[in-house]
Amino acid sequence: MVTIGIVLGSVRTGSLGDSIFNYLQKTYQNSDSVKYNWIRVADYPLDPYQHDETPLSYRIKNLKPNEDKWLKALAACDGYIIMTPEYDHAIPGVLKNALDYVGPEVDRKPVQIVTYSYYSDGGMLAAESFVEILQMLKMMVLPTPVLLWNATDNFKADGTLIADATNSDHFKQRLDEAFNEIGFYTKLLKDHPFPG
Repeated sequence: MVTIGIVLGSVRTGSLGDSIFNYLQKTYQNSDSVKYNWIRVADYPLDPYQHDETPLSYRIKNLKPNEDKWLKALAACDGYIIMTPEYDHAIPGVLKNALDYVGPEVDRKPVQIVTYSYYSDGGMLAAESFVEILQMLKMMVLPTPVLLWNATDNFKADGTLIADATNSDHFKQRLDEAFNEIGFYTKLLKDHPFPG
């Protein structure tokens, strides 16, 4: 059994990200081989990172309850899908701040990037900028991000995928592929951890 964290990196309510997150929750269910932990960054309000420690080198002392809860939620997972919109050609500041707390909790665990946008680029620049951050955290970034473009036409607020909307078939296929791929690599790396 592996545990995969699905992380929504936006804190906006009633957003496109909420709609896609709801779709994923309805579509991908726990099984005998995989459990999904549904993690919203909004549920862990974090102050701007200001601890003295650098988390990649030293464990953070004097964690506040929400900070500890956030890190434990990540540590409980063996792999991740992280969803993010694109803000000014990058990931949202609130997601970057949340990741600034992270150290060994995600070390050498696989991660799939999913970006979404109201526009035609699908969050391509956010995905590109995200790779270096995740690699700095020593995560194993899967090679092909999922880009969902003009996606407001495809998802209802309750998570229903509008079947006859342009690109809905493609989005369903790409998300199915992404969940299959992250499941494969999560099991592989959990069963065969790096010996370092």
